[in-house]
Amino acid sequence: MGMPSRLSLLSLALPAALMLGAAAPASAQDAHAGMKMPASAPAPASGVAQTRWSDPASWPGGKVPQAGEAVTIGKDRNIVLDVTPPALRSLTVEGRLSFSNDKDLGLTTEWIYLPGGELDIGSEAKPHTAKATITLTDTVKDENINTMGDRGIMLLNGTLSLHGDRKNSWTRLAATAKAGSAKIQVVDASGWRKGDVIVLASTDFNPRQAEERTITAVSGNGLTLDQPLKYMHFGRITDGVDERGEVALLTRNIKIQASQDAEKTYFGGHIMAMGSSRMYLSGIELNRMGQNMHLARYPVHWHVLGEGKGQYIKNASIHDTFNRCVTVHGTNNLRVENNVTFNTVGHCFFLEDGIEHGNEFIHNLAIQTKCHPTLDCVPVNLAANGEINGDRAAIRKESFSGKTTLLPSDNTAASFWITNPDNSFIDNVAAGSDETGFWLSLPEHPQGAFKDAEVSKTIWPRRTPLRAFKGNVAHSNFDGFMFDRNINEDNTFDLSFSAFTPLQRPADPNSEMVETHFENLTSYKNRNGGVWTRGELLVFSNAKLADNAIGMITVSTW
Repeated sequence: MGMPSRLSLLSLALPAALMLGAAAPASAQDAHAGMKMPASAPAPASGVAQTRWSDPASWPGGKVPQAGEAVTIGKDRNIVLDVTPPALRSLTVEGRLSFSNDKDLGLTTEWIYLPGGELDIGSEAKPHTAKATITLTDTVKDENINTMGDRGIMLLNGTLSLHGDRKNSWTRLAATAKAGSAKIQVVDASGWRKGDVIVLASTDFNPRQAEERTITAVSGNGLTLDQPLKYMHFGRITDGVDERGEVALLTRNIKIQASQDAEKTYFGGHIMAMGSSRMYLSGIELNRMGQNMHLARYPVHWHVLGEGKGQYIKNASIHDTFNRCVTVHGTNNLRVENNVTFNTVGHCFFLEDGIEHGNEFIHNLAIQTKCHPTLDCVPVNLAANGEINGDRAAIRKESFSGKTTLLPSDNTAASFWITNPDNSFIDNVAAGSDETGFWLSLPEHPQGAFKDAEVSKTIWPRRTPLRAFKGNVAHSNFDGFMFDRNINEDNTFDLSFSAFTPLQRPADPNSEMVETHFENLTSYKNRNGGVWTRGELLVFSNAKLADNAIGMITVSTW
């Protein structure tokens, strides 16, 4: 498929703002000279001696930053945060900032900008063990930091390396948890502690039966909860179908959050990497993140980086957010592994434009994916049993209006939104989307930022072989697995004449068709379809379908 040429052409789409900035020492000031800030070259701070934030000698004029100041850490500075400073106006890191692991620390600011700089909390070899909390405020409205908006951790040629100490992100029930019980048994509670917050996924047709609780005691794999359960959560394997409910750990020792006002405005924080940035994220918690109805403002967002090999988000918790979960846009070969999401809005794990390839989504769990923070979905579903009541034309008009969702397809929100089959999805679980669990919705060519680009004309997602799709589970959704309704340029959906027909050479329509293998899928308690497919030479092996309104529908294009 010509990957090297695709990657080189991707680089042409990188923002023009990537220009070199002059080195600056650490400083604090009251206001910003301007919001358009050039990106620096990668910081040389790794070879610079560390100094402490609390040490006046670390700062020009010998003065430690005070409340409300706009702070800059220059290229020639390598500062360790050893105190919790007062709330800042902003923080720009051109050199390096790391957190001391000697005590619990907090950092509150409107935003953090990394133009060639580096922010580190722990490392992959030595994870952070103390608590570190970054809170993003919004007292100054409508800022736009080098096209990346406001209230975020924003990277241009920067590095964000955050490594917490939690790895056991989720497990399953070892026995059915009865309604009214305050004790549960799980398969693996290793590393879970008193005071941790967990969520039990719904095991019913209703996805809103997910329940959040705090652990008050741990005994082996037995957990005592702060409140009795309102609902039953099933915990058995029946007739070979594993219907044991998932239990996710939401607590992490590194926490990135928006301040509490975001609960009312739905304008949370965001993390966005552009240019030649690098993100290595593990064991972090993201809360009140994402900016509802704002394009490109997501909890975690790799934005048009091209090659992303070696970068990752893993062992993370993303919950109570307002706009997606993990967005991969124009970026390839990332690893998204062992993350949990809960109570999120819009497509959750999101491949944006259909050009993304080589990314690995492994062992992720999505619980309670919604279309809107408070409103009901207005879906345009394929509902063979007439589940859509009322004036279909009026419903369609409302669904595609864009009034309450970022994209029309968000009214049929998917926990896993897949626009290019040349990616791997292995052992993931969609546990309770209001609408769709896994949605393979393929454009003819890449769209969005890559629409009509020369590289896009050579890429045919609907003809591209599926890299890997196995071991995935969908339950408590409307549709479990939807491999149909391919996305068009105008955000409508195709049914006939656009099915998934992978070829040996996707650019050649006369090339030989190849088989597509879906392995070890489990789909249960979905209110409409367990599996819905449209395409040719689709092979399902060892699929387990139970308690769905419709088990499986397959449609041919011929």
